[in-house]
Amino acid sequence: MGFFDKLKAGLSKTKNAFVSQVDNLFKSFVKVDEELFEELEELLICSDVGVNTTEEILEKLRDVVKTKRITDGETVKEELKLILSEMIGEGTPLALDTAPSVILVIGVNGVGKTTSIGKISAQLKSQGKKVVVAAADTFRAAAIDQLAVWCDRAQVELIKQSEGSDPAAVVYDAVSAAKSRHADVLIVDTAGRLHNKKNLMDELAKINRVISRELPDASRETLLVLDATTGQNAIIQAKEFKSVADITGLVLTKLDGTAKGGSIFSIKSELNVPVKYIGVGEKIDDMQPFDAGDFVRAMFE
Repeated sequence: MGFFDKLKAGLSKTKNAFVSQVDNLFKSFVKVDEELFEELEELLICSDVGVNTTEEILEKLRDVVKTKRITDGETVKEELKLILSEMIGEGTPLALDTAPSVILVIGVNGVGKTTSIGKISAQLKSQGKKVVVAAADTFRAAAIDQLAVWCDRAQVELIKQSEGSDPAAVVYDAVSAAKSRHADVLIVDTAGRLHNKKNLMDELAKINRVISRELPDASRETLLVLDATTGQNAIIQAKEFKSVADITGLVLTKLDGTAKGGSIFSIKSELNVPVKYIGVGEKIDDMQPFDAGDFVRAMFE
């Protein structure tokens, strides 16, 4: 089963909640009028697309309908798909131009941060890259053990210290290991303590200082992992993280477990940060680089 088929299967809940209703809506309206737009607005908001993003989508759709003088629902639906595709933007690949490049992974506990690191590590390894992972979430006892299991699966090296160690010290060790082993990519796991923003800020600043000092010319990515099942809550989380870190990309997990896949549009629209990876399952190859065309196609096919 290819990833596109997994994506289609994974998005089935969102599809049933959102797309089938869009289809029914356009079939039931004989003429394109304000009532159609009002129904569509309600439908988009109920599908977790978010109020602001829904308004933006409808404004664009009204303009297109007016400019092109569209009178049938089927054409309006096609234009809606185009707007959604454009809104989500193209997936941008990771910037890994130096050896080692650094990927800092942030996100609250429970969003699938550790599994995402394992899956991304496995994928980079399958591309022939040498990967080193730093277990800098020393705050949570199970975090290091869980990460060790995933690194084992991905067959990449893990640099760790004991629970409660200074995260920046772990990162220093991992940078040294990455240099001496001529690694292509260093992936850094971090603690997901959003409720104590001050601690998180201090910790990330310290980790970033170590990386900047030891690898001043390295390509850097800061990926924020979000759980798609939390819908609009993911946006609140993302805005909090955006205020403490320079996020370069998003990783959306658990898209297969939710009917709230529509939130991807508002996440992208409100944060203006590219989605770099999406996950649609538990297996090690169930996370892939994000492709906007495939995503919208999988939703509407």
